[in-house]
Amino acid sequence: MIAEIQVAPSPPGTAENPHAHVEAAIAVLQASGLRYEVGALGTTVEGDDDEVWSTLRAAHEAMLAAGATGGISHIKVASVNRTMDSLTSKFR
Repeated sequence: MIAEIQVAPSPPGTAENPHAHVEAAIAVLQASGLRYEVGALGTTVEGDDDEVWSTLRAAHEAMLAAGATGGISHIKVASVNRTMDSLTSKFR
C-alpha cells in the first residue's frame, strides 16, 4: 500500500517552533520503520496495509498530542501492486 498524509493542525505549532505539531506527525512516520518520503505538501509512506493504516492514525494522534487543539489529516491511499520508486523514477 502507498499512502500520503498531510496534517493540518490548529495551531500549526508554537511560538518557538511554528511547525511543531506537523513535525510531531512526521516523527511518527520516521519512527515507523516504513519507507517514507517527506514532501512539501505531505508525506508519502509505503508498506504493509495494516502497518500503514496504524501509522497514519498514529501520525494524526501525534499532531494532537503535541498540543494542537484540533486538526484535519488529508489522506490518500492507493492499494496498488507498485512502489513509490516505480511511480516516480521516470521523473527523477
